[in-house]
Amino acid sequence: MVRIHLVRHGKAAAGWGAHADPGLDETGRAQAEAVAERLAPLGPLELLTSPLARTRETAAPLSRRWGAEPRVEPRVAEIPSPTEDLEDRAAWLREAMAGTWGDLDPALQRWRDAVVDCIAGLERDTVIFSHFVAINAVVGRLRNDDRMVVFRPDYTSVTTVVRDGDTLRLEALGAEADTVVR
Repeated sequence: MVRIHLVRHGKAAAGWGAHADPGLDETGRAQAEAVAERLAPLGPLELLTSPLARTRETAAPLSRRWGAEPRVEPRVAEIPSPTEDLEDRAAWLREAMAGTWGDLDPALQRWRDAVVDCIAGLERDTVIFSHFVAINAVVGRLRNDDRMVVFRPDYTSVTTVVRDGDTLRLEALGAEADTVVR
């Protein structure tokens, strides 16, 4: 049995509509330290992180504690946006989050499948630092729920999935909070 801990990144210094790849703000850095303290007794485990700054910065305190570099895994990155324009990107995400995966372009449905396939292919207990929508993609698939948002993981919440043979199951949802696309 393989246990996978999906950690949402800490609070970013800017929102989706303000910066393409922000790092963490002061609160986010404190959240990263706190989640590292919480997860430290579990490991060292394999560490994966999205390539984005906010996830890499969230992973850093646990990486230091375990003396292990996280592997950058593009499949657990943020959902790809159909536009580079930051204002349009935020409006698109707000609209998409109110709908279902079936409402989205097939390329985005393939992105969701790639996130789930990444999780399903892990062979060792792992901590993954990822994003709100990517974590929702996994939870929605495991619940057979096609809504894009099936729960609202808070910053640095930990959602745990178990892979037993070819079966994935949700063990525990992370803490929830309202998320606003800024």
